[in-house]
Amino acid sequence: MPGKYAGMNRILFALLGFFVLLTPISAQADAGDVDAAARGVVRVVIIGSDGEEVFPISHGSGFAVSPTKIVTNAHVVREALQDDTLRIGIVPTEGEEGGFGRAIAVSPRNDLALIEITEGSLRLPPLTLAGARSGDMGEVSAVGYPMNVDVAQGLEFGDIFRAQPPVKSRGFLSGERPSRQFDTILHTAPIARGNSGGPLLDGCGRVLGVNSFGADSDGSDAEFYFAVSLRELLPFLRANDIEPRTNALPCRSIDELNAAERDRFEQERAEARALVAAREAELADKRAAAMRLAQFEVMEERDNAMALAMLLAVITLGCGYIAYQARRDGATGNKVMIVAGIGGAALVGTMIVWITRPAFSEIEERVAAAMEEAEAPASDDPSSLADDGTLLCTFIPERSRVTGARTDDVEFDWAADGCVNGRTQYGIAGGQWSRVFVPNDEAAVSVNSYDPQTRIFQTDRYLLRQGPMQDAREARSKYKPASCGVTDAASQLGEQQSGVLALLPDRPNERLVYTCESRASSAGTTGGDAVDGEE
Repeated sequence: MPGKYAGMNRILFALLGFFVLLTPISAQADAGDVDAAARGVVRVVIIGSDGEEVFPISHGSGFAVSPTKIVTNAHVVREALQDDTLRIGIVPTEGEEGGFGRAIAVSPRNDLALIEITEGSLRLPPLTLAGARSGDMGEVSAVGYPMNVDVAQGLEFGDIFRAQPPVKSRGFLSGERPSRQFDTILHTAPIARGNSGGPLLDGCGRVLGVNSFGADSDGSDAEFYFAVSLRELLPFLRANDIEPRTNALPCRSIDELNAAERDRFEQERAEARALVAAREAELADKRAAAMRLAQFEVMEERDNAMALAMLLAVITLGCGYIAYQARRDGATGNKVMIVAGIGGAALVGTMIVWITRPAFSEIEERVAAAMEEAEAPASDDPSSLADDGTLLCTFIPERSRVTGARTDDVEFDWAADGCVNGRTQYGIAGGQWSRVFVPNDEAAVSVNSYDPQTRIFQTDRYLLRQGPMQDAREARSKYKPASCGVTDAASQLGEQQSGVLALLPDRPNERLVYTCESRASSAGTTGGDAVDGEE
């Protein structure tokens, strides 16, 4: 019987692998996102002392939910809770300084614990919790410090006090189910002793659960592992006055966004070509109609002028004949002069009407005037999109990729010379307005860009490890942006920023896209730090 069930398990696991192959590519984990999340993963060490030196008793993993608070498993810190001579050490993934902490909340029922850093200057980048999960077959990553890897690398037990990058393993979700009286996530991302308390991440590096334990296996059965689900973690954190970062947006890669933007551009270009063709056809129809109307009007006016000229000519001849007869009949001079005057006026009128009759060339002139009027913009057309003014920018989820950043609306004052809010100069390079922000209090570089023609504001965020972040800060310290209003300030800054941009990865971890529209100036701003914050 055991052999029979073992064979069935192997078949089921093979089927699981088959269905995994059918999982959409968008569900695959992004290495850059997992690396970014790993910055906030720590080794949680239970430390003892014999009075002269300290030594590790055991260790697990944990991850930051705030700069100074860490989630782990309750069983990781159990010994420290039962023995007040033991301390809880926190070892980050990089850097030379660790810290010590104390357990401020422990829930053995669902194997969760919350540690607060109490000693040391350690401040960690918090991880973001997934607000939603689509399907049961997505790819996931387990991040932590398995002991068997330390042993395989020949590390001494004391080496766990040194900062080292955590181990990342991949697998797939296998469903959610209650286990040991609490809600868990079943998955296949390998974990071992030491992984306890580490995060289980989705494809965008967002926390799906807290790795806790694995299924027993005799070596012939499929390996499955369990993580405490967010249904347990979120209430636990909120009960301890922590509102973690959460993000329920779909997990899409930058490559998908770029492909969608290319498709959008091609569609907009095709639509623009269609509009141009339709406009040209409309103008051609209007020109043909204008031509027919101009020809009819000119010919009619010429015929009328010629008829009037002929009438005046007849009057001229008639007056001449009457004057001639009057002279022959001995009429008085006044009568002759009156008739002669009328005839002369008629003659002059004939000449004027004949000369001023419309020429055939006037047909084209009238057509040109009609087309100029047809092509003129309406008087109520909106002003140019490049105009200065106060802009309110609204987040576009379908064009963005967010793993943890805030998505509040952004308001700022834009000037045609690239000055934002009257004090922050944007640089221009390759026809694009941008500003690079390299903060000292956050391990992330943001590149803000704005297109005045389309009124699209965009923020690309690069979540960097300690070394690359320090390189970016050094490159940023080598220049001082010119103030608003300085000659060539925009082009100078565009060139200066290239040094920082050259250090950034090929793709950002996050992309926030906003559409902006004009609004009346207001005293305050919303989300202004995203645009004009100081480095």
